[in-house]
Amino acid sequence: MSSRGFDGKASTSQPELVDLEPATTAVVRGVVPMSGLREFFDASCGALARSFAAQQITTLSPAFGLYHGSPSETLDLEVGFVTDQAVRPEAGVVVGSLPGGRVARLTHSGSFDGLGASWERLHTWIQARGLSAGEDRWETYVTQPSPDMDPRDLRTELDWPVAD
Repeated sequence: MSSRGFDGKASTSQPELVDLEPATTAVVRGVVPMSGLREFFDASCGALARSFAAQQITTLSPAFGLYHGSPSETLDLEVGFVTDQAVRPEAGVVVGSLPGGRVARLTHSGSFDGLGASWERLHTWIQARGLSAGEDRWETYVTQPSPDMDPRDLRTELDWPVAD
């Protein structure tokens, strides 16, 4: 379970291996500079909300960001939600999926600024077990961020597919 240390700083749960079923998603995909990440998430969530309302689609998960390949100056990503049915493509919203199979999982507690360190910790854990990390990985934003919240209250689930 995630918790805060005595100093109030964010901490993370212990990594674990979990088996997941594949999931149908509705996403907006883009290649975005690091500096444009927040704006891309905001615009994507707005487009997804409009499509869901128009098509009467129900979300089955919190928002996620699925990252393709290694981050560099730009990120190749999908922002979306697991849905109860396939979305009809419109206004940049398309059908996607989250893979099934075995993933290494870690829950990050705290601000998004600390996500890089949590991803590194998860990667080190994967390598220490002799597993191979997949090219893609995703973050599920368990706690919906809001402007007036304490960033230390954020919870983000990190999932990284692995193979022996």
